[in-house]
Amino acid sequence: MTVYEYPFNERIRTLLRLEDLYEKYRFFVAQDHPLQHHVALATIYEMLEVAGRADLKSDLLQELERQKQTLIGFKSNPNVESARLNEILSDIEMTSAALIGMQGKTGQHIRDNEWLMSIRGRTIIPGGACEFDLPSYHAWQQQSADQRRADISGWFAPLEPLFSALTIILRLLRESGRATHIVATAGSFQQMLQGRTYQLLRVSIDPSLAAIPEISANKYVLWIRFTSQGGDNKPKAYEGDVPFDLTLCNF
Repeated sequence: MTVYEYPFNERIRTLLRLEDLYEKYRFFVAQDHPLQHHVALATIYEMLEVAGRADLKSDLLQELERQKQTLIGFKSNPNVESARLNEILSDIEMTSAALIGMQGKTGQHIRDNEWLMSIRGRTIIPGGACEFDLPSYHAWQQQSADQRRADISGWFAPLEPLFSALTIILRLLRESGRATHIVATAGSFQQMLQGRTYQLLRVSIDPSLAAIPEISANKYVLWIRFTSQGGDNKPKAYEGDVPFDLTLCNF
């Protein structure tokens, strides 16, 4: 199943963007070619842009504490697997401690590194990181893959607690919803939400249908219109019925 997600607020939108960048970073830093490591480093710069909100760290800490208190309340429930619950609580406590230990503004260690910032200043220019523009960066790219990977991992390391926290929060958010099987008649589905608050919507669909959901939602109404893509043409309205699973998530 192909999963499409739609955030109901800017806070979740930011976390999803950071998660997407984190997945890209992890993929490219594990590779060996200098160009792949260039993408990994450029992705760290993108992370700093998205995570630049001063209150992101405190937001994550507050959410982790809220989830911790909620989960503690389940300890007396005989239907809850205690070992799994304790594991999650332990992860939350360790991640919270690491977040608290983060010093200064997010990514300040990179902003204080003049060499890294000189590279950042050139990467935002199309073709600006050529060897004649950044000979020292070109020289660094000629080092062994293991050395480059160690350097990049070291530059990313102070950001790790932030991404551990958002990984836990998004996992708990996704697990909070229950999937409902629905058929969109003639490629369209609408549902009244009656003012209920949700944070994330997930649509799971069989990729063989080649149906693409376009989602619009607020606290009152949810509307999904399915389209199909043919070659280079713009997506057009899907003409048939579309079975899919809908999950509305909220802590």
